[in-house]
Amino acid sequence: MESALNYPRMVMLISFLVLWLAAWAGGRLQQWRRLDEDLRSDFNVVQGATLTLLGLIIGFTFSMAISRYDQRKIYEEAEANAIGTEYARADLLPKTDATRVRNLLRQYIDLRIDFYEARDHAAQKNISRDTTTLQNQLWQAVVHSVSTQSTPITTLAVAGMNDVLNSQGYTQAAWWNRIPGSAWGLMFLIAIFANMLLGYGAKRLQPSLFVILPLIVSISFFLIADIDSSRQGIIRVHAQNIESLRDSLH
Repeated sequence: MESALNYPRMVMLISFLVLWLAAWAGGRLQQWRRLDEDLRSDFNVVQGATLTLLGLIIGFTFSMAISRYDQRKIYEEAEANAIGTEYARADLLPKTDATRVRNLLRQYIDLRIDFYEARDHAAQKNISRDTTTLQNQLWQAVVHSVSTQSTPITTLAVAGMNDVLNSQGYTQAAWWNRIPGSAWGLMFLIAIFANMLLGYGAKRLQPSLFVILPLIVSISFFLIADIDSSRQGIIRVHAQNIESLRDSLH
């Protein structure tokens, strides 16, 4: 079962409803038990500190999402470079093996592009299975050539293929590296308390005023979830370097 955090629009809708209800509940609590004016100044300090803390946590979480997005872009570029280098090093192999390695690499490039574009979970599983199969074929093709004619030059092709396989593993690890669910839970909890304090500090119950802060916070959550989501978000990493490599090879 996929997490709701993979769907940024759902995150924004749910967070807005929950935070608006929290502000409304705080307002209703204020109507039931009014805040003494003598405690108003102390309450404002607590409310301001809570809102400041919420802003800091949202900022830190946004920074975490940006760093993970940048990491995915860096590994996409590294993967394209590794494949392109190995394609050139295929010249170091015997002609038959070089032709086979290059044909497999062209198939591998198309498969890697599909990996970046896939959004459906079933398609992701199929791509992962096909990638493993094709990687085994690439490795066997290089090892077969080196085992029959091992020279310092042909070992460069083995080292290049090793970089190709490793780069795919680094890319996959980067796509799995998401903001922890516990961090999301704590951020939601602080946001709920902040909106409850907002409603409780209001001098009169005005539902339209309670919309502003929940809307702003939910939009912030949407942006964080969208950047952090590797597949379902609007802001996603595209295989620009790998596509450019495919076009140059064809």
